[in-house]
Amino acid sequence: MPQLTGLAHITLSVRDRDASVEFYRDVLGFRVLQTRDEGRWLRTTCRHPSGLVLGITQHLDHFNSRFDHRHAGVDHLSFGVGCLGDLETWEERLTDLDIDHSPIVHCEMGSLMSFIDPDGFQLELHCSPEPDTGED
Repeated sequence: MPQLTGLAHITLSVRDRDASVEFYRDVLGFRVLQTRDEGRWLRTTCRHPSGLVLGITQHLDHFNSRFDHRHAGVDHLSFGVGCLGDLETWEERLTDLDIDHSPIVHCEMGSLMSFIDPDGFQLELHCSPEPDTGED
């Protein structure tokens, strides 16, 4: 089977491109690479310092209602963070920015915290569980 090398980019359809660009820039640290206005749509491409590329597209020929995770499509995006301490720092940052978020939840797959973007798209910050060193 041919190999995949990773995720190339994600593109989100949004109601207000400029508000979404501001959110992903100011909250998560994405930087604008390119902005294009093509008549029927407005698109901005952003890159995060981690290397993740995010396209943000506003379709002008269609009214986009708020995202509903119960409809067919992507349920949420999960961004990885290095460790529980980093996740706790993110929790403080979201609180300081007055962004509603869940408490940190610990489970078998690690720890996570959820919040939503301006269109109601669920975002998650996740860290893998700490390795068990066998020391107690």
